[in-house]
Amino acid sequence: MSDIEQALPRSDRRERLAKPLFVATIVAGSFLLFLMQPMIARMALPRLGGAPAVWNSAMLVYQALLLAGYAYAHWLSRLKPRRQAGLHLALFGLAALWLPIGISSALPPADGNPILWVPWFLLSSIGPLFFIVSAQAPLMQRWYALESSRGEPYALYAASNLGSFAGLFSYPLLVEPFLTLDQQSLLWTAGYGVLVLLVVGCALTTPSHLVETKPEAETPRPRPKEVAYWVALAAVPSGLMLSTTTHLTTDIVAMPLLWALPLGLYLLSFVVAFATRRGVADFITQLAPLLMLIAGGLAFASGSRSPVFSATLGLSLLFVVAVTLHAEMYRRRPAADHLTAFYLAMSLGGVIGGAFCAILAPVVFDWAYEHPLLIVAAAFLLPQWPLIPPLRRLWSDPFWRRALTIAIPVIVLPLSALADGAIIYPLPEWVAIGGSILIAILGVVSIGRKPVFAICLGALMLSYGGWLTLRLSAEDTRTRSYFGIYQVIERHDEAIRTLMHGTTLHGVQNLAPGKERSPTSYYGPNSGVGRAMLAAPALYGPGARIGVVGLGTGTLACYAQPAERWTFFEIDPAMVRIATDPARFTFLRRCAPEARIELGDARLMLERAPPASYDLLAVDAFSSDAVPMHLLTREAIRSYGRALAPNGLLLIHISNRYLNLEPVLAQAADAEGWDAWLIHNSPTPAEQTDHLTTSIWVALSRDPAITETLVDGNDPNDRFDWRELERRPGFTGWSDDFASILPLLKDVRPW
Repeated sequence: MSDIEQALPRSDRRERLAKPLFVATIVAGSFLLFLMQPMIARMALPRLGGAPAVWNSAMLVYQALLLAGYAYAHWLSRLKPRRQAGLHLALFGLAALWLPIGISSALPPADGNPILWVPWFLLSSIGPLFFIVSAQAPLMQRWYALESSRGEPYALYAASNLGSFAGLFSYPLLVEPFLTLDQQSLLWTAGYGVLVLLVVGCALTTPSHLVETKPEAETPRPRPKEVAYWVALAAVPSGLMLSTTTHLTTDIVAMPLLWALPLGLYLLSFVVAFATRRGVADFITQLAPLLMLIAGGLAFASGSRSPVFSATLGLSLLFVVAVTLHAEMYRRRPAADHLTAFYLAMSLGGVIGGAFCAILAPVVFDWAYEHPLLIVAAAFLLPQWPLIPPLRRLWSDPFWRRALTIAIPVIVLPLSALADGAIIYPLPEWVAIGGSILIAILGVVSIGRKPVFAICLGALMLSYGGWLTLRLSAEDTRTRSYFGIYQVIERHDEAIRTLMHGTTLHGVQNLAPGKERSPTSYYGPNSGVGRAMLAAPALYGPGARIGVVGLGTGTLACYAQPAERWTFFEIDPAMVRIATDPARFTFLRRCAPEARIELGDARLMLERAPPASYDLLAVDAFSSDAVPMHLLTREAIRSYGRALAPNGLLLIHISNRYLNLEPVLAQAADAEGWDAWLIHNSPTPAEQTDHLTTSIWVALSRDPAITETLVDGNDPNDRFDWRELERRPGFTGWSDDFASILPLLKDVRPW
C-alpha cells in the first residue's frame, strides 16, 4: 500500500471531525466573549455605577474591540496558514498576561468625563483578552473554508451567535448567583485555556498541501458601494439594540435584567438570519413592514400605562428589524475568499451604530430621539414589496407612481400634526384615532416604495406623541446627560412642579404660597428620613454634620437648621444644574443656600473623606428603579461607617417596585455590627394631597441608643411605626465580590 493510500483514512477521519471542532471553537469563543461582558460590568460596578448609559458605553467598547479583532482576522487571513496559526497562538499567549481576568486598579477622577473615562478603563482592563477572543468567529470560518469540500462557512456564524446568547444569559442565571467574582474569574480563565486548545486543534485540520500556500482571492473584490451597504445594514440594528435598551429602561419600565433582552434578541437575530434553512428569515422579512407600522408607529408614545404591551412591541420590533437587515446582509454575502472583509464591514457598522447611541445622541438630543430615527432609517433599508397584486400594478404605472409619491407625504405629515393635537387642542378622540388609522392605511399602501413608506412611518410616529415630544424639547423642559433623561413638568392645576426620570418620580415641589419649603414625595416628616432629620438637633446638637447621597431636586435641604453643615453628593452634573436653577426648583436656594455639593461617585468620595466626618448620612441614589448595587454591599456599609461618627446614624432608601432589598441590609447590618430598623410609611389622604408618597427607609447605627431614641420619637405610638429588619434564611447578602438580584425579585406583576 502506498503512502498516499495509508494517509487517506486519516484525512477522512480528520475531515469528519473538522466541522464539530470548528463549531465548538467558535461557540466557545463567543460564549467567553458574552460571559465576559456582564462579568466585567459587575466587577466594575463599584467604580462605574449602574446607569444604563454605562452599559451603552461598555457595549461601544466591546463593539470597538470586536472591530479591531475582525480587522486583525482580515489581515491575518492573507498570510500562509502556518504563519496565521503561529502568530495567532503567540498573541493568545501574550494576552494571557492579563489573566486571571479582572479590572484595572485605576480610580475615576472626580472631575473626569465618564464618556471618556469609562471606555479607557474597560480597554485597559480587558482590551487584549477581548481583542484576541473576538477574532475567533471570522478567523475560524476562514480556516474552515480553506478546504472547499467542507461547504458553506457562513452557517457557522449562526452557531457563533448562539454561543454568544448562551454566554450572555448564563451569567445572571447560572454564574452570578452561585460564584464569587474570584471564582468567576478563574472559571473564565479556565475557559480561555480550553479555547486555546480548540484553536490548536482547528489549526491541525488544515490540509497539508495548503499549510504553506498563501490564500488568493478567486472572485472579484466587493465594490465600495456594496461594502458601504453592508456597513449600513449592520449599523441600524446595532444602534436600534442600544436605543431600545434606553427606550425601555427610561420611558417604559426600569425593570432589573431588562437590559439583557435587547442584546439577547439582537444575538438571536444572527442565528435566524444566517441559518442554512431560510424559511423563518424569509417569513420575518415579509412581515417586517407591517410590524414596523404597528410597533414603530408608537416610538414616541409613553408606555408606562401598559408597559408589558409596549415592551413586547419594542422588543418584537427590534428582533424583526435585526433579522430582516441581517438576512439582507446574508443574501448579499460574498464568496468565502472575501469572508473576513464581510465581517469587518459588519463590525464597522456595529461600531457606528453604537457610537451614534452611546456618544453622539446624549450630547445632541434631550430625549431618546435616536430610537425613532433608527426606526425610520430601517424603513429605508428594509427589503419590501407591495403586498397585493393591485398595489403592484398601481405602483408600476408611471403616472400613479409619481402622483402617489407626491400626494401621500403631502397628506400624512399635516394629518399627523392634527392627530397629535398640534394644530387643534383639545381634539375629539375619534379625530385623533381616525387620523392615525388613515396614516397607517396609507403606510400599508406605500409598502414597496421605501421613501414614501419611511415618510408614512415617521408621520405615524409623530401622530402618537411625536409633536408633543418635539414641543417639550422646544420649551426646554428636559435635560439629558450621560446618566439619564430628566423632565421638569409644571402642573398648574395642582400647583406643583415635578422632576421625572423616565417613569420614576424624582422630586415634587409645591408652588402654592407658603408651601414652597415643604418636603414632599418620599421625604415627608413621617418618612424614615424625615423623622431622622427632625431628630438630628436632639441627637447631635445644633451643629450636626449632615451628608446626603443623591441630590435629586434638593428636597431634603428643607430640613436644614441654621447651624448645621450640609453636604450633598451627586454624580450627575445635570442634576446639580436642575436642583440649583431657581426657575426649576428652589429647595436649595430657600432652605440651604450654604450647602456644599460634591460632584462624583459618593462611595469613592466618602472613602477618601476623613474618618468621622458626618453625624447623619442619608443614602438615596436610585437612578429610576435601577438598583445602585455597589452602594448596598457590605463594603459600602463599611465605608459609610468609616465616614460617620461612632454614634452616627445612617438612613438608606430602599423603595423599589421590583426588588425586596430588606434582606440585603439585614445581612450587612449583622455582618458589620449595626442596629437596624425599618419604617414603611404610607401617607394619609391629607398627606397625599400635599404630594407625599409611600416610602421605605432603613435606619442603622452602631450605637443602639441612637436608633432607640429615633424609634421611640416624641410619641409613644412612634415605636409601632418601626420594626426590625427581616432576615432571610440562607441569604448571604451582597458584597463587592458576590451579589445577585435574582433571590430578591418580588412576586409581583410590575406590568
